[in-house]
Amino acid sequence: MDLLDRARVWLEQDPDPVTRAELQRLIDLDDVVELADRFDGRLQFGTAGLRGALGAGPRRMNRVVVAQAAAGLAAYLLDHVAGGPAVVIGYDARHNSAVFARDTAEIMTGAGVRAHLLPGPLPTPVLAFAIRHLGCDAGVMVTASHNPPQDNGYKVYLGDSSQIVPPADGLIAAAIERVGPVDRLPRDDTYTVLAADVADAYASAAADLLADGPRDVVAVYTPLHGVGRDTFVDVVSAAGFAPLHVVAEQAEPDPDFPTVAFPNPEEPGAMDLALRLAGEVDADLVVAHDPDADRCAVGVRDPSGSGHRMLTGDQVGALLADHLLRRGAAGTYAASIVSSDLLGRQAAAHGRPWQQTLTGFKWIGKIDDLAFGFEEALGYCVAPHIARDKDGVTAGLVVLELAAELRRDGLTLLDRLDEIHREHGVHHTGQLSVRVEDLAIITTAMTVLRSTPPDRLGGMPVSSVDDLAAGYRGLPPTDGIRLGLAAGEGLAGARVICRPSGTEPKLKCYIEVVAPVTTTVEAARAAAETALVSVSDDLAAALGI
Repeated sequence: MDLLDRARVWLEQDPDPVTRAELQRLIDLDDVVELADRFDGRLQFGTAGLRGALGAGPRRMNRVVVAQAAAGLAAYLLDHVAGGPAVVIGYDARHNSAVFARDTAEIMTGAGVRAHLLPGPLPTPVLAFAIRHLGCDAGVMVTASHNPPQDNGYKVYLGDSSQIVPPADGLIAAAIERVGPVDRLPRDDTYTVLAADVADAYASAAADLLADGPRDVVAVYTPLHGVGRDTFVDVVSAAGFAPLHVVAEQAEPDPDFPTVAFPNPEEPGAMDLALRLAGEVDADLVVAHDPDADRCAVGVRDPSGSGHRMLTGDQVGALLADHLLRRGAAGTYAASIVSSDLLGRQAAAHGRPWQQTLTGFKWIGKIDDLAFGFEEALGYCVAPHIARDKDGVTAGLVVLELAAELRRDGLTLLDRLDEIHREHGVHHTGQLSVRVEDLAIITTAMTVLRSTPPDRLGGMPVSSVDDLAAGYRGLPPTDGIRLGLAAGEGLAGARVICRPSGTEPKLKCYIEVVAPVTTTVEAARAAAETALVSVSDDLAAALGI
């Protein structure tokens, strides 16, 4: 079929009057450029399942795409689960999330899969927890996490409460391709709408994580217009902490995210309101969640007296790992390949195994004896028995516990971080990240890096070049390049990993510089920062970005 015929076939099966009108307008205008953008291909399962802009067509998030995904997942479950599979479905407060979740429940039930729908907009960690809590074979979370307001997405989990990986993702994608017109799919609205007791059970399990100890800490919290507030406030209260100072302007769920350019705690400006409130109440700590509360950001009082500032994801990962290692948490400590290598040194010092995985928490969640996992993009799993996925709620709670213990001893999170760096060296990380409109820019940059990698970066010789597409240290192939840098003056070495983002139109380059502490932590940190800036500048020039 030609482009217009494909659009008309799509139009016939679309149950949504909004996207029907949108598509009809494009057909009437004979807008082949816009139609081609929507119909040349389809959304694919990536690092976080389906994710894309809302709109009509197979390359957008809409009720047809969701119905196809639900029917494909149902077919996969019916083929692979004996005795009748069950699925639990959750959703956040984004545009159309509740509609997509109900469509999924109806199509699953119509296909013969027992479907359970969470009772309202809830954090992704509650959905991940509910899978094993209810004994389900799969889970679906309708969310686009920290993406812009025009996006939505569809995360798929299997029965172990971790996200799908090969070969399941490919088999589900193939089943989706075989789905016929969605207006002919059987639907059944007799699915189960769960009561609040599932979220209550999650909150109870989270609060039980903490040991007896001090709870004296002043904390500011923002859910960034997402769904984390009620769950986190309940968990913090159940654990015995004082009420949080919640950023009023960002407290209520709002799919338009009116106070931020991007609802991501890592983005410039996103934390301004929280940091301002922290100064007003003289907070010890700032905790932020992204809109579905699976990521957690942490801010601290700056010892220079200049207010509060945010920690990096690698710094929070090191602090949480240290806390759990001191507690004797047994098992494997894991991080994605783009996260700081400091975790390996920390685990080795305590006699615990360390494992690197590909980017995406779905890989960390597959480690059988996982004790703790993190990735630098603010994702942490401090309680694998609750869910084998990143969980901003439990991570935030454990950060509060650590801050209270340190405050009792007259210390701060920054003091503990200095201790870690004195023992293992300053591991200073940063990122060169470029958002693009034209994805060909990313393709070109990766081609340049593969064909003519730089000889030196930041004055350090490039000592190794590893193409991650060929596999790296036993990891599955992925699109990325790793550059190892030899030691330089006052530095123990560095590494750079460049890869296309799996969730956004970005090229991401992750840089880590290691500086041993020979005099003071401050001096080592300054040397590492200078080197990191120099490496970043040289890398940008080499890539032409």
